[in-house]
Amino acid sequence: MCVRRYPASSRIVMREKRVMRAHWLTVPVLALLASTSSWAADCPALLQGSLPELRGKGQVDLCERFAGKPLVVVNTASYCGFAPQFEGLEATYKEYHEQGLEMLGVPSNDFKQEDADSEKTAKVCYANYGVTFTMTKTQAVRGKDAIPLFAELASQSSAPKWNFYKYVVDRKGKVIGNFSSLTKPDDPAFRAAIEKAIASQP
Repeated sequence: MCVRRYPASSRIVMREKRVMRAHWLTVPVLALLASTSSWAADCPALLQGSLPELRGKGQVDLCERFAGKPLVVVNTASYCGFAPQFEGLEATYKEYHEQGLEMLGVPSNDFKQEDADSEKTAKVCYANYGVTFTMTKTQAVRGKDAIPLFAELASQSSAPKWNFYKYVVDRKGKVIGNFSSLTKPDDPAFRAAIEKAIASQP
């Protein structure tokens, strides 16, 4: 059997090439892992995870959508007496959106005033009130079954005691104000909290 042998110098060069090839294959992987780790570290606890969009089968990646932005989170209900606040919330969103404000509506049946059919919920939001801000499918917002987003909101402030509780979150993912159902979207204190969130630093 004939075995091909290379000069020692050639073997060294080939070994160095293999090492360099392995290095260049490893670098992008390490960079990707570092980038992912950095992104996770930069994402506040409030925005970890994702929620299903109200329309369609997509997911709202909370960190990707809202990290570094001022945010209002509202637990909504289609058949609640406060549902007309959708109009004021939409007006507030349109007024401040160009300044960076985002808004997230989370329907909930925790207070027995939301429809089990997400299509009917969507009709109330989009057809009846013309909502354009982000809405999710129905979620639990209080108690042991609360989704992580609302568990963190409760940890930083308090759990919603009824529908249409409004949480104002700054660019670092910290709650700087929470307002009850009785607070209308045009309330000066609510607007002041939004403006404070917009002025905050990420």
